[in-house]
Order: sequence, then structure tokens, then C-alpha cells
Amino acid sequence: MNRNDTITTDVLTVGETMVMVTPQAGGRLDAESSFVLRPGGAESNVAALLAELGHRTHWAGALGTDRLGDIVTTVLSGHGVDTSLVRRDPGRPTGVYFKDPTPHGTEVAYYRADSAATGIDTADLETWTRAAPRLVHLSGVLPALSPSCSDLTRRMVFDRPWDKTPVSFDVNHRPVLWQRMSDARTDPHRQAADTLLDLAQHCDIVFVGRDEAAELWGTTDAESVRTLIDKPEHLVVKDAAVEAVSFTGTGTARVPSRRVHVVDPVGAGDAFAAGWLSGWLHGQDETLRLRLGHYAAAQVLASASDLATLPPAHEVIALLEDEDTSNSQVST
Repeated sequence: MNRNDTITTDVLTVGETMVMVTPQAGGRLDAESSFVLRPGGAESNVAALLAELGHRTHWAGALGTDRLGDIVTTVLSGHGVDTSLVRRDPGRPTGVYFKDPTPHGTEVAYYRADSAATGIDTADLETWTRAAPRLVHLSGVLPALSPSCSDLTRRMVFDRPWDKTPVSFDVNHRPVLWQRMSDARTDPHRQAADTLLDLAQHCDIVFVGRDEAAELWGTTDAESVRTLIDKPEHLVVKDAAVEAVSFTGTGTARVPSRRVHVVDPVGAGDAFAAGWLSGWLHGQDETLRLRLGHYAAAQVLASASDLATLPPAHEVIALLEDEDTSNSQVST
């Protein structure tokens, strides 16, 4: 492909991806563990799950020129994600994190300092703007990685290098990252709250958990989040096992969460975003978008991985419509 060729795609996601090291079969992390290596990153998770649903997706970021970077690109490509926009950095390694499933929830240990992902900056846009996506998806992890990543995120959100392409943003507050990036004169919580709110207000589609919004901004419910984040065309507030609420300029939609046996909650928010965005790409109404989000999240919640195998979106939509028919027959 010529360096100047335009790359058409449904969704371009930009952000950090590391290698996730997790014990097989959901066991504890110990000296006798057998491990599985998989990619792990909010934005690449969304790209992979959207690809599973039948959309053309690209993930852009940076990896080391090491074997771990090869694993990331190979596995993501296997899920259908185009990784041709990924920069390989010979001077920085691919980040790694370890998952430890415990009886009280999954604990995670990150080893990402000075990784290739922390070195991405606005200069990378020269390559990435070759893409002509229908949607650009980002998350709040990226601006917390390093000052250069923060500058890059602001450039993508405020300057819109893809012209009028809508930008989707998952708040994804990670307090530890903000603490590491802040200096002694800066309150990391205030920096995170101000930065993430500013970015959210300038995006077209925003996803945020009700709990993280409460922690960041002191909101109490979905409606108070909408009062605060009032500029995006679409705001989706996720309330874990309770419901998801979508606000638009024309109204509000609420859909209860699906009941599921939770194996590992990590990655469920990314899956929800992928399902909702698939509905948006297909022009479905707000209620069905929320239901698609819940469906994708349920598949990841029931898996030990951040990803899951999903059928094409049209099959999921048909399944959800069948559920509607069954529920109507039962209630008649």
C-alpha cells in the first residue's frame, strides 16, 4: 500500500495495548500457574469486539519491536482488527500486566512504565490521519499515560484531525495512572476530574460508569451525570448490574442489565461500548443500542478473557428481537 493511500474503515480506535498475562482456567496467580498471553487494552478491546460483530476496524498505537508486540498484533489480527497503523518502537518495550483472580475480585498488576505506548504523541497523527473512519473511539486511559499522550488526546478531541468524523469517548478513569503522572504541585484527583470532564464535553458520544462519575464529580445518579455532561449528542451512563441509561437531545432510554454469572468483570465496559457502537453504526434506535451493549458485556463477563467470540451484529439483533417476541408472549 502506498504511504499516502486513504484507508477506509468503520471505526478507528487509538490507545494503549499491553500483553495480559492471566492464569489458565481462572486460577490464582502463583508459582505453579500456567499462563495465557492475550492483548489487553480498552481501545483495542473495542476494536476487536466490533470486528467480531462484523465491522471493519483499525487499532492505532505503539508497541515494542519485541515478541510481546508480535503477540498483540497477531491476536488482534486474528479477531479481525487491522493493525497496519501500529508503530513499532525499537527503543521502548511492550507493556505487560498480570491478572490475579481472587475470591474477592480480580487484582491487576501493571508493568507499563516507559512502554512504547507512553511514547506516542502528536507526530503519530501524520500516519493515522491516512484513515478515513466513520467513527474515532478513544478512552480516558490514553491522556493519563504521559504528557505526550495527554497532548495527543487533546489534539484528537479538540482539533478533530479527521475533520467532522464523530468522536466516541469512554471516560475509563484509572486513578493510579493519574497519580503517577501528576507532580507534587498537582492534585491527581482534581487533574483527572477536570481533564476527563473537559474531554467528555467535547466528544459526540460518551460512555461513563455511574460509580466512576460519582467518584470523579460527586454525581448521584444518571440524571445528575447528564446535567454535568450536557454537550455530547449521546451520553450513556452504565450502572453495572442494574441498568444503562442513554441521553440524547430527543429523550432518555433505560434498559436493565442482563443477568449473567460473572467470571471476570474486566473488559465488560469495553464490550458494552462495542455493542452500543455497533448499534449506532447500524442505525438502530437507542433502546436496541443499549441492549446490544448489554449483550456484548454479558459475553465478556462470563469469560476469563477481556474478549469474547461474538456472532455478527445482524444475528445478535435477530436474537434480541426473538427475546422481545418471547417476552411479549409470556406477558400476554
